[in-house]
Amino acid sequence: MIKPIKLGIIGLGRAGYGMHLKELANKGLFEICAVCDVEDSRLEKMQNEYGCKTYKRVEDIVEDPDIEVIDIATRSCDHFIHAMTALQAGKTVFLEKPITMTYDEAKKLFSYADSIGKNKLMIRHNRRFEAKFMEAQRIIDSGLLGDVYYVKRAVQNYDRRCDWQTISQYGGGQLLNWGPHLIDQALRFAGGEYKRMSSYTRQIAAAGDCEDVVFASFEGINGRLVEIEISGGVTIPGPNYIIYGSRGTLVDKGKTYEIKYLPKDYVFPPIKANAHTPVGQAFGSKEELPFVTEERTWETNRLDHVWQYLYDTVRDGKDYPIKSEEALKVMEVITEIKRQNA
Repeated sequence: MIKPIKLGIIGLGRAGYGMHLKELANKGLFEICAVCDVEDSRLEKMQNEYGCKTYKRVEDIVEDPDIEVIDIATRSCDHFIHAMTALQAGKTVFLEKPITMTYDEAKKLFSYADSIGKNKLMIRHNRRFEAKFMEAQRIIDSGLLGDVYYVKRAVQNYDRRCDWQTISQYGGGQLLNWGPHLIDQALRFAGGEYKRMSSYTRQIAAAGDCEDVVFASFEGINGRLVEIEISGGVTIPGPNYIIYGSRGTLVDKGKTYEIKYLPKDYVFPPIKANAHTPVGQAFGSKEELPFVTEERTWETNRLDHVWQYLYDTVRDGKDYPIKSEEALKVMEVITEIKRQNA
């Protein structure tokens, strides 16, 4: 029998109201117990829609004895102080990405959370459970493409953005916006860690003082080259996923993956390098390989599955699938990219 978790939400903007509440709709896992925001109109709207308690001060909502979990969806610059305030009040915290503005702040937050109990701080890296990402992982793990040696993950558009997420003092820039998602995915493709990483950032189309273009290349501990691209300066977007393997290739076509590969039971005939001058003008080999081409789809979007994992952790004591060291590694990478591009 489901016993809904009493949830308090801090921040009712694009993330809190526009994403979190939408994902929670009709799940029955959580009861919106109370909300907190600085804008009266947002609080009034929530009171009318959910009949919940409303607060204007973070210090007040975290002291509400009815709340079991605090969901923090405020601006990036506020994450550290809001999460720490909730943790110090004894609440379990579910924190929107990025964890904080810096790696050092994130370490302090997790250190304090670990000192007061297990699974007191969980990070909403919800794109770990994105359907397209999970299907790409399944295809890689199946061996269909052979030995995968290259993965590219990209998010591209052309956007003259001018909101708070373009201003550094509030935690703006694509490194703290899309960055946590793609870096988390890249680390999964790379085997969880990397040997070397190089990066490049620029400001192209957005206002403010932050990067809207990010490139990063990781040499994974599994031998793969994993690249990410986040760009607000591309007018002809390319594929979100490109994967190369020793026996096949995957390219994201938007609603499907196009895959071209050799059957698993196909055995390469032996060949030998020849130092002699080739006959005629031909280059390479005329060998005809029995490639198979197909399209793959994926299940419906799984971005809301993170709430089920949160529920299972809080109610049933299961391990939250995004480990604290994995979330911290993302912040470490973000800090290193900033250092490389200072």
